Amino acid sequence: MAKQKTAFVCSDCGADYVKWQGQCSDCNAWNTLTEIRLGPSGGSRTAAVAARRVGSAAAAESAQLLREIDILDLPRFSSGLKEFDRVLGGGLVPGSAILLGGSPGAGKSTLLLQTMCHLSATMEALYVTGEESLQQVALRAQRLRLPTDSLRLMAETHVEAIVESAQSLAPKVLVVDSIQVVHSEGITSAPGSVSQVRECAALLIRHAKQTGTVLLLVGHVTKDGALAGPKVLEHMIDCSILLEGTDDARFRTLRGHKNRFGAVNELGVFAMTGEGMREIRNPSAIFLERGSAAAPGSAVMVVWEGTRPLLVEIQALVDDSQLTNPRRVAVGLEQNRLAMLLAILHRHGGLQVGSQDVFANVVGGVKVLETSADLALLLAIVSSYRDRVLPRDLVVFGEVGLSGEIRPVPNGQERLAEAAKHGFKRAIVPRGNAPRSAAGGMRVTAVTKLSEALEALD
Repeated sequence: MAKQKTAFVCSDCGADYVKWQGQCSDCNAWNTLTEIRLGPSGGSRTAAVAARRVGSAAAAESAQLLREIDILDLPRFSSGLKEFDRVLGGGLVPGSAILLGGSPGAGKSTLLLQTMCHLSATMEALYVTGEESLQQVALRAQRLRLPTDSLRLMAETHVEAIVESAQSLAPKVLVVDSIQVVHSEGITSAPGSVSQVRECAALLIRHAKQTGTVLLLVGHVTKDGALAGPKVLEHMIDCSILLEGTDDARFRTLRGHKNRFGAVNELGVFAMTGEGMREIRNPSAIFLERGSAAAPGSAVMVVWEGTRPLLVEIQALVDDSQLTNPRRVAVGLEQNRLAMLLAILHRHGGLQVGSQDVFANVVGGVKVLETSADLALLLAIVSSYRDRVLPRDLVVFGEVGLSGEIRPVPNGQERLAEAAKHGFKRAIVPRGNAPRSAAGGMRVTAVTKLSEALEALD
């Protein structure tokens, strides 16, 4: 009998090893190596070599010159939700594999059920649920008042049965909820293991590529917010998007982390209502719902999310610390960048907050990943420290360097136009982003150093 080969694969980064060890050498994670079976080692070596030669010959004949390849527009079609289409890069692409992740209760199943009910009116659609019963999904559709006449629903966890049903029904869109509960009969490990997730996803993606089916996979996340399962899963799929938001928050943000058919880091905003996920067409108006009374420590910045500007309020609180080591807390911002900006403020702004607790928060639960928020954050900290209110019609953006210089950011004109559209009359921006003529009569103050930005507040 042929001997069964085994390997040990890290569930965090996907690195493989010949034998088990306590720590992964690539990502330094502990106790993440799991055993997978590679199949029998026996067989004819001569036959394998011959098959490899035949495959090499066929690949050589199919190779084409780059200039001879026809470039056609991708035949996208809408999902029914414009915010979802925005994150996908313009719509669903036939033959693409999309991985949707999110914490429990974020609304993954609700979003996909709404999408599938809309698409089933014009095309064949199949929704495969492995975590819920058919009655549970039907009750959700009834509660959300969705059309249920055309959508096909199946409760199945065997990947071979799912592929067989997909081949028989030939749906244009296939949803598998979720990939962690699907398993293959040919693999002895438990569902959700590295080998099961990898092989099941590979089989489903192969079917999607061969038949032109849009494949939507639901993925679990770890306690740190990262997608669970082997890292190779994110390499296999075409688009990876994450639905962010807690079950007690009203708004949900859908962010793209990988997209072979569109821009990365595109952001879509939804509101969770009694009738499901409702898309927010103008997110800036939602995130700028400020109180009637102005308060110190509040500033409005313009961040660039994917292909559009977004106005967001940032708040800072500076207070006397009762601890030996003052606290530095950043919500929606990078913790290390906050510490760096405080050092720049001390060195080049003459403001010492070393004995103060500093708290920074982005209103609305938005995560700001770009550096254009540096100047707005520093001005909010100065406003809270001096207990002085910033003008309510002031908008700020710009990157702050280690030597105190204010660096320009991309798409400065579009950011100012978005601020003018929402009624802002004043702006503090880097000199490299200063427009020749401000839109809407906005008074723009261009600065090159942090000290100039602080003087503009006086």
